[in-house]
Amino acid sequence: MTTAPSTTTDEAPKSATPAPSKSSWAPLRPLVLRLHFYAGVLVAPFLLVAAVTGLLYAASFQAEKIVYDHELTVPVGERKLPISEQVAAARKAHPEGTISAVRPSPEADATTRVMLSGVPGVDEGHALAVFVDPYTAKVRGSLEQYGSTGALPLRTWIDEFHRDLHLGETGRLYSELAASWLGVISAGGLVLWFSRRRALRKVRGTNGRRRTLGLHGSVGVWAAAGFFFLSATGLTWSAYAGANIDELRTSLGHATPSVSAAAGGEHSGHGAAAGQAGDAAHGVGLDKVLTAARAEGLGDPVEIVPPADATSAYVVKQVQRGWPTKQDSVAIDPSSGEVMDVLRFADYPLLAKLTRWGIDLHTGILFGLANQIVLMLLTLSLILLIVWGYRMWWQRGRGSAFGRPIPRGAWQQVPPQILVPLLAGVAVLGYFLPLFGIPLAAFLAVDILLGEIAYRRGRRSYGAGTPAK
Repeated sequence: MTTAPSTTTDEAPKSATPAPSKSSWAPLRPLVLRLHFYAGVLVAPFLLVAAVTGLLYAASFQAEKIVYDHELTVPVGERKLPISEQVAAARKAHPEGTISAVRPSPEADATTRVMLSGVPGVDEGHALAVFVDPYTAKVRGSLEQYGSTGALPLRTWIDEFHRDLHLGETGRLYSELAASWLGVISAGGLVLWFSRRRALRKVRGTNGRRRTLGLHGSVGVWAAAGFFFLSATGLTWSAYAGANIDELRTSLGHATPSVSAAAGGEHSGHGAAAGQAGDAAHGVGLDKVLTAARAEGLGDPVEIVPPADATSAYVVKQVQRGWPTKQDSVAIDPSSGEVMDVLRFADYPLLAKLTRWGIDLHTGILFGLANQIVLMLLTLSLILLIVWGYRMWWQRGRGSAFGRPIPRGAWQQVPPQILVPLLAGVAVLGYFLPLFGIPLAAFLAVDILLGEIAYRRGRRSYGAGTPAK
């Protein structure tokens, strides 16, 4: 939430022994202030990049509809052609690669998507989406597509920029670092704001640094819940913290299930059914498969995944990630057209449902445009908080230079009955969130080293910075 706050006479300790206070936060405040200051100064650049790219991503859903309107929409006709005819038209125009999935037109004015994998020139892990008019079977174009939400080139580029700055796995560390610290900085900001005297929280009628602090704190408090949510959900698919979360869910029996695409048809524990698809016309064909899925109650939008090999089934799954979520799936025998396995979203474990909803809310899908507007407001708030935080640091130096850091030794003022549980909680959090724990340990090590050097040189600071005598 808040970043790079600075101190006034009511924020920093005036001496090694603070004046008595009725507030239970009084001993803890200087320590939180020091951590909040340094976390804000050092982590804010990562948060700023995440906020700016997140703002762009939230806007990309609507931009995608405008940029790719020709491929996505068609004039409404009288009758949609069988899905097999539409796929045949796509294959005639693009015989390269293999069919990995088919998404029949979900709405009257929407095109059908035929996804091809293994197409030369298409990035690994991406597919070539061929857009077909469901009424005439004319191909309206083809675009590279990524992910389960069907992101097209514009949104894919912004998504990867937000996730890893187009640097691959190494770049993912930046976004995990930002997500790991966002909740911690937000919690510190709340402690500082609510432990601050009520008379000093107001914005109206103030100016200078005090006004900046008031704006910084007020906006941060209102946005804090959103920041906690973005932090928690952003970590669910991060590299290291995400692996810990997945391991915890698996150990509790709450991993995301998937319909079985193999003969026998019991739900598997992980992963998606049918990786690389083969011939879309295998066995009974797409039309009968789609009819069987409809009979099981799978309404649009759906995705048909052809059998991966001779021993696999067709998989038809709903792909509506908005509200209400539709994620039911069925496996259908390619030789007989009979339903072999059914998996309902209602039967998902609780944590699997919460993970699905949390990710979709984080990415702006769950509630559509309203969701995306809220995300844009949150990212704008974070950008303003970072700017105000650095401005306070500058104003603390009286407008000519950045102010001095918060004095050392704040931890010595915290009673053991508060300090020990606090350190234990931070240690546990740092273990599960490595990109919180490792930077924090590094900061403490460097801070202790610098303090020791200053002490040995006889320049160790006390309180507001008076040299030792």
